[in-house]
Amino acid sequence: MSEKPLAILKSRLDERGYDKLSRINNGLLHQFVADYIKLCNPDEIFVSTGSSEDLEYIREKAIKNGEEERLSITGHTVHFDNYHDQGRDKEHTGILVPEGVELGPAIKTKPRDEALKEIHEIMKGIMVGKELYISFYCLGPADSRFSIPAIQLTDSSYVAHSENILYRQGYGEFVKRGPEATFYKFVHSQGELDGRRTSKNLGKRRIYIDPEDNIVYSANTQYGGNTIGLKKLAMRLAINQGSMQGWLTEHMLVMGVHGPEGRVTYFTGAFPSLCGKTSTAMLEGETIVGDDIAYLRKVNDEVRAVNVEKGMFGIIQGINSKDDPIQWKSLHSPGEIILSNVLITEDENAHWIEKDDDVPPKGHNHSGEWHIGKKDEKGKEITCSHPNARFTIALELCENLDPKLDAPEGVVIGAIVYGGRDSDTWVPVEEALDWEHGIITKGASLESETTAATLGKEGIRVFNPMSNLDFLSIPIGRYIQNNLDFGKDLNKTPRIFSVNYFLKDENANFLNEKTDKKVWYKWMELRVNDGVEAIETPTGRVPKYGDLKKLFGDVLGKDYPKSDYEEQFMIRVPENLAKIDRIKEIYGTRVSDTPQVVFKVLEEQRAKLLGARERFGNYISPDKFAR
Repeated sequence: MSEKPLAILKSRLDERGYDKLSRINNGLLHQFVADYIKLCNPDEIFVSTGSSEDLEYIREKAIKNGEEERLSITGHTVHFDNYHDQGRDKEHTGILVPEGVELGPAIKTKPRDEALKEIHEIMKGIMVGKELYISFYCLGPADSRFSIPAIQLTDSSYVAHSENILYRQGYGEFVKRGPEATFYKFVHSQGELDGRRTSKNLGKRRIYIDPEDNIVYSANTQYGGNTIGLKKLAMRLAINQGSMQGWLTEHMLVMGVHGPEGRVTYFTGAFPSLCGKTSTAMLEGETIVGDDIAYLRKVNDEVRAVNVEKGMFGIIQGINSKDDPIQWKSLHSPGEIILSNVLITEDENAHWIEKDDDVPPKGHNHSGEWHIGKKDEKGKEITCSHPNARFTIALELCENLDPKLDAPEGVVIGAIVYGGRDSDTWVPVEEALDWEHGIITKGASLESETTAATLGKEGIRVFNPMSNLDFLSIPIGRYIQNNLDFGKDLNKTPRIFSVNYFLKDENANFLNEKTDKKVWYKWMELRVNDGVEAIETPTGRVPKYGDLKKLFGDVLGKDYPKSDYEEQFMIRVPENLAKIDRIKEIYGTRVSDTPQVVFKVLEEQRAKLLGARERFGNYISPDKFAR
């Protein structure tokens, strides 16, 4: 162990802080911390071991330095980001790659040497006059084959506080592993702050991910998606690591679906933004393991998964007492919760877009003092809360928490679900024919339509394989091949399904109610456990009408007319053929390393659709395929 980093640490830390770090017998960690203390040059340094005393120190600091303010409900606080720092900065986020390495046009990269020079220059002296918080975490349950230790350096008490809610503490993991520990490293500074204590130099906002050294850099930003390093930023590191070691990091919920006689079958599910992911993870009657990121490993010829996190960084817009009763109850109960970029009224209560009550006439939010009708410098009306306003909450505050959240061995996965916003092609629920067919026609072919409310133009289909495109740190073709290989040589391969909550009729009316998804998941649970049969169509296996009619009565207490079934589960041949054309064009022109089996499986599906059209026409009742 080099004495130099320890000498630096001893000169910069107080006695307690030095003692905490020196108890970790890992020279690489000491070197990392010493290097960035020298570079960022904070005035003060606090080392957290995750003890109740240390966690309380960070909570109180967030209040004292103005990064958060207390609300009327005990334990609730609010944080505001800069008005123009309200989402992931895709333009200035990049994977650092050495010279000669290409990840493909869909993945934003930066030349490694050039980017490291730039970020080190930006971070030079960036913490002068500030306090540095050093925290230790564990991605995945502690003391597990899934565990990845991580260290976060940040000058934002809000970021440290958020991560203390979202992630398992990992100081003990570092002490236990000692010099054998390999770990992820995160360096963040919010940079210079304005009068509202929000990041000022957004023109120098940078988020760089370096898989070679497993380091993430983030500067001149506070928004959680850019700064809470263990979330989507760490995903890039884990995707790269898993690709080399034979396991998967997926943008997936993990939930327990409850079947007959107390049976629980665990599902993962991948959904692009605004496609029902969180509402699925929080379905009444089911239990949540996680809502966002999962590690999947093959253990004893089974697929097992863990939630990387222990909390939820969720979008708050639209949460109301009718559609989201579990989240609503949690957000109105005492407990440690951070709201961000919502409206705060004079009586210290929070309001957000589409909350139950009428919008208050005034208050303060991410734009400062606010009133109904306020406009920004471009003349755009400012809503009471930002559409991307968030809440940070520990899952233990949710009444539907699954007891296996922290199980070191994870949960056995019975099904994997892919879902997007699709008005005219996919049926509400469908089972793939096998693993290969599911990965290619469901996961690798995932698209989602834009909405006018979010992107200004409706109906544009966005390609997003496995809902993971934004977070890939390896070429798309390699990622698809990794998924294909992962399903090989298993005693019991998880079944793969697609769902579509957004199918519309010819008059643009939704064909599904919001609550119908409860039925689709009960049907899938039965399929995984061989409890019901299915009808095989050219695109996959769909439910039989009688099974759905019974489930609608048992689960929702309502009738399910045959006419609804016919319209929802009709095989739409022209739309499915057009989708195959779109996906083939993407993999043929935008992905240079596409596995050839992708084209083979898509062509097999095309041939089945053409054959069905010859026999039955363009729009086919599922009963035509029943045996």
